[in-house]
Amino acid sequence: MHKRKIKPSDYKLIKSIHSNCGVFGIFNHPDASVMTYYGLHALQHRGQEAAGIVSCQKSEKDGKSRFNIYKDLGLVLNVFSDEKVFTDILKGNSAIGHTRYSTTGAHDNRNNIQPFKVNFKDGNLALSHNGNLTNTQYLRDKLQDEGTIFQTTTDSEIILHLIAKSRGKRIEDKLIDVFSQVKGAYSICILTDDKLFALRDPHGVRPLCFGRLNGSFVFASESCAFDIINAEYIRDVNPGELICIDNEAIEKNKEKSYIIGSADKYSHCIFEYVYFSRPDSTVFGEKVDKVRRNIGKNLARESPAPFKDKPEDKKVVIINVPDSSNTATLGYFNEEIKKNNDVKHEIGLIRSHYVGRTFIQPGQDKRKMKVKTKFNTVKGVINNRKIVIIDDSIVRGNTSKLLVDLIKRAEPKEIHLKITSPPIISPCFYGMDFPSAEELIANQHNQDVEGIRKELGVDSLSYLSNENLLNSVPYMSDKSGYCTACFTKNYPIPVNGYTEIRKNQFDDK
Repeated sequence: MHKRKIKPSDYKLIKSIHSNCGVFGIFNHPDASVMTYYGLHALQHRGQEAAGIVSCQKSEKDGKSRFNIYKDLGLVLNVFSDEKVFTDILKGNSAIGHTRYSTTGAHDNRNNIQPFKVNFKDGNLALSHNGNLTNTQYLRDKLQDEGTIFQTTTDSEIILHLIAKSRGKRIEDKLIDVFSQVKGAYSICILTDDKLFALRDPHGVRPLCFGRLNGSFVFASESCAFDIINAEYIRDVNPGELICIDNEAIEKNKEKSYIIGSADKYSHCIFEYVYFSRPDSTVFGEKVDKVRRNIGKNLARESPAPFKDKPEDKKVVIINVPDSSNTATLGYFNEEIKKNNDVKHEIGLIRSHYVGRTFIQPGQDKRKMKVKTKFNTVKGVINNRKIVIIDDSIVRGNTSKLLVDLIKRAEPKEIHLKITSPPIISPCFYGMDFPSAEELIANQHNQDVEGIRKELGVDSLSYLSNENLLNSVPYMSDKSGYCTACFTKNYPIPVNGYTEIRKNQFDDK
């Protein structure tokens, strides 16, 4: 078994497999596909390029299973706009679903839309995957050398081929075998003819929740997907755990659990708390809203708001950039008001909810256009005041520059930008769609905050320190830990080949 060194010519293939998505699974529900639809709707923020559902339908005549699939490019609401999809196609009492976004180059490839559905010697199987494998090229080369033909450019397809080739007797044995071979970040739902599996990588990078809906069991990337269908959150799928739900588990009202791997320390993605997850979700065992408030409080302690110049001046206004910084701004303001009565919290930016998140949109030109249509200012709040803007992060800086220019048109007295995370200096290889290192604004200024401030055109710029960010998040056990690689370059899981590629200046736009 050889290990080929990755060449620059391989880069287009490698960069096309990055994704951060939403997964959902439900077992033993008469309206499984409809429940999955609502779950995906709640997870829409995790992927806006494509959506899909696979359902398992049992034949009344012979009891054999049939897998039905419907997926397409677009938002969940648009992909499943025809109710006949559920009444005529997606029949069955078990289903899994997926919302997706990708890096540039694969976003419009219909073959890459999940869930993936296959039929192999042991029956039907479908898979939804959130995360990113880090030994993809090695496994892909190995499989191709053995004669495997690939239909997509995603790392998720590798898992399917490994399952088909595994010599494990039971499907549980096959999965344990397969996930002893793959490395990286993964939260996955797998549907078979008579079982639903959910599993997380041993480092627990990406979230995956486990819940109950009357006589059904459900899984989702975030607990907000349970709320919309009135399901009860039970717990997280543990890092390195494989949960199996079948008819026996339904009868006993108890899941089956297997260990697929372990790590000395968990490496939860801290950016889930900073930006990605919804504030009404439970992620990594804690409410996101609570964590973001803590982050805002620590930012206020580290970088307080300016005072008024004169007693007769208007109060300093603290505003949030909707929507991911909303609750962090409340934490910042509540901490600030303890020592500075000259501040007030106002809504200074109005967001159009008909425009998706900007930094996960493929293509730089589309991103710029969407920023321009995404926000508008409340001029009476901003005019002739010192303005403190709370935002979660700065990536390339394009969004921030356009936002600052927009606010300047309302003629504030000063603009002070406060960021609830450290400078992003490194790409993510575990499922977040960050650009290459050379595109990051922090690296373009050699991590000099003053240089970034001048480019953005604000009166002051402050980032939360990595230390205080880590002080803001929960530690549920002795093994709790967080991945901060995008801020520190400290990658907790080996990244075979990727680091070498990213050091070279290839076009990533």
